[in-house]
Amino acid sequence: MNLIDTHVHLYEESFQPDLEAVIKKAQSNGVQKMIMPNVDKESVEPMKQIALDYPGVCLPMIGLHPCYVKEDYQQQLAIVEQELNQHKYIALGEIGLDLYWDKTFFEQQKDAFLLQTNWAMEHDLPIAIHSRESTKEAIALLKPLVSDKLKGVFHCFVGTADEAKEIIEMGFYLGIGGVCTFKNGGIDKILPSIPLDKIVLETDGPYLAPVPFRGKRNESSYLTFIASKVAEIYGMSAVEIGEITTRNATKLFNL
Repeated sequence: MNLIDTHVHLYEESFQPDLEAVIKKAQSNGVQKMIMPNVDKESVEPMKQIALDYPGVCLPMIGLHPCYVKEDYQQQLAIVEQELNQHKYIALGEIGLDLYWDKTFFEQQKDAFLLQTNWAMEHDLPIAIHSRESTKEAIALLKPLVSDKLKGVFHCFVGTADEAKEIIEMGFYLGIGGVCTFKNGGIDKILPSIPLDKIVLETDGPYLAPVPFRGKRNESSYLTFIASKVAEIYGMSAVEIGEITTRNATKLFNL
């Protein structure tokens, strides 16, 4: 298979002891590229180092994750803007909204999301959107901005069929990960109604490991299990799913 993991946090502490082995195992399983979302100022340098160590394989985004939007979010955004202007990134991410963990800074989350989205449009880059328990709110914020310049992916999509339709109509892709293998994940029921040319695959490692690794550390090599489940849902081969989703990711991230 030829696969691209469009969302994996390789700089996370759980990968530090065996990062090289994790990357090599992914490559031996057909995962040719691994795209890393940034989360806050602390993850920037570790992520950049991995991108330097594995050029053309581990590719960085830059952005402020909504869960890290706190009192100092404007200072954090200043770092994102500086990085964006001084270094090469393939997307703004992971950015968006989160109403699951903490609603305290929701207005600031919206401000940070819109600002980073506008930066992405100015730099002609896609956005990788986090929208946990806030997909409707994210759609509402983005709709007035819809244009040829606005592009991206709703990472870890677990919304409704109607939300999927709205997202696709806005020109976005849906990121499908390990949840599609969960018994009660729900996304497996919605996927057949989603055009294959509008999905990309992701692990979100080290989180959300697919069955049969659920509850363990997730990693990019497990993308094969996600591809196999998506193939089963669509009645196709995993190789075909790999080809289509890799083509989609290549187009979205201009690889």
